[in-house]
Amino acid sequence: MDAVKRPGVIVIAVLGALLAGLLVYGVSHQGSSHSLDREVAEGERPAAPDHALPDLFGDGTRSLASYRGKVVFLNFFASWCQPCEEEAPTLRSFQQALTRTDADATILGVAFQNYAPNARRFLREHHLTYPSLDDAKLKLASLYGTVALPETFVIDPQGRLVAISRGVVTRKFLDDSLKRALR
Repeated sequence: MDAVKRPGVIVIAVLGALLAGLLVYGVSHQGSSHSLDREVAEGERPAAPDHALPDLFGDGTRSLASYRGKVVFLNFFASWCQPCEEEAPTLRSFQQALTRTDADATILGVAFQNYAPNARRFLREHHLTYPSLDDAKLKLASLYGTVALPETFVIDPQGRLVAISRGVVTRKFLDDSLKRALR
């Protein structure tokens, strides 16, 4: 009888150890989103994570480092994202306003796990003319803890995060974040 019970006990112990291991892994690898959000909320300006990605329109690769000296509104989007469609007119008008001012700033779109032709079509359909990168493999999104769309990260000219919007952005958020990034 003990021989029959012992394999069951061993299986339960192994499953328990695996579950505990997964829990520890999950807590320690929550993604940088929690720490980035906390740091920005506390008024800190953590360094913006960076990773070179292909340009969506085939013009080589780019990274945030190539935008150093500018305020960057890093916007994760996808063609299949309904809230991304909702915020597209706001982003379009804000980018147009940026080009008419002396503010050295731009929106930088990042297609999140999206088939590149669909992402390009989304940009064309919504008349979004700002530079955009392809993050089909989630190399950059994972550094920001991005799992839901849209998400926008505001980066100051020194490459530090100053504001985060996890959801549809408003014009007020964009305007306020630009002011904060330029301080």
